[in-house]
Amino acid sequence: MVIIAGVGSIVIGYLLTLLIFKIYPYITKYIPNSDLIPKHLRFFSRILIIIFAFSVIFPFLHFNNNTTIIIASRFIVIAYIATFAFGIIKSTYILEELIIRKYNIKTQNNFEARKVYTKTKFLKKILIIIIALVGLSFILMQFKEVKEIGTAILASAGIIGIIAGFAAQRTLNLFIAGLQIAITQPIKIDDVLIIDGEWGRVEEVSLTYVVLKIWDLRRLVIPINYFIENSFQNWTRVSANLLGTVFIYTDYSVNVDYIREELLNILKTTDLWDKKTWGLQVTDAKEQTLELRALMSASDSSRLWDLRCFVREKIIAFIKDEYPQSLPKTRNKLIKQ
Repeated sequence: MVIIAGVGSIVIGYLLTLLIFKIYPYITKYIPNSDLIPKHLRFFSRILIIIFAFSVIFPFLHFNNNTTIIIASRFIVIAYIATFAFGIIKSTYILEELIIRKYNIKTQNNFEARKVYTKTKFLKKILIIIIALVGLSFILMQFKEVKEIGTAILASAGIIGIIAGFAAQRTLNLFIAGLQIAITQPIKIDDVLIIDGEWGRVEEVSLTYVVLKIWDLRRLVIPINYFIENSFQNWTRVSANLLGTVFIYTDYSVNVDYIREELLNILKTTDLWDKKTWGLQVTDAKEQTLELRALMSASDSSRLWDLRCFVREKIIAFIKDEYPQSLPKTRNKLIKQ
């Protein structure tokens, strides 16, 4: 009888869910973001209807002993708790997408979007852990043998007490560091970092580690507490706009004004330059050469790298073709005896 009721509930749940989500697009046609409900809650809805159908059918079934009734009743309660916990967890995905959809992380000036994106990801993961713990607590409380454990998790120590109590453990240390990163945000999704000489973008930020996508497509996985305990370079902490330099070494005979004029001409020929900052200065006078520093700006780190390489190549070619006598040289004085 129980098997028949279970199969019947599954059929009812499947058919009802199919019907509801067939009609749903027509009902919510003009409601913004209505696509998120079927995307994230379709499976939850199906399971909930199946459990509800079974709980409605169950009282009409006849059993020979009370043990079966007790076991089935407890199963229904546990199923409801697990399903609702799952539904709330899936709702956090909907909330996350609603927030993220308001920001475009792919634009050049995406500082605010990256900030919100990173914080939302963190908070979602924290909420999922809390919801799972609460759901597990309620499930454990359905069994007399482990009721005290469930009560302790939920009430005695509390969620914060659990985290604090395990803070000495390495994994929970990483979790605490993750919370700190979420609040202070020294790094964000898509930030450009330099760590131990490796240049890359933040591809993923989890509660325990950060994935850095290196320029040559390697992935550097870093424990999240590294960013609390060590110093590192963040090129896009405040803004994606960056300044870059190119050093050129020439002979003392070079006409700096001509090089400065050519630098501006070179920058005007490429869209890599954001037209905000440029300059050329003599930054050092060495024993045999002058050090010229060309300064330029770009909208992000990738474009800045390309711009620096482009400018270096063009200036060297300009000096070689127009002022070859100004290339670095070594002078020897011959003394006749």
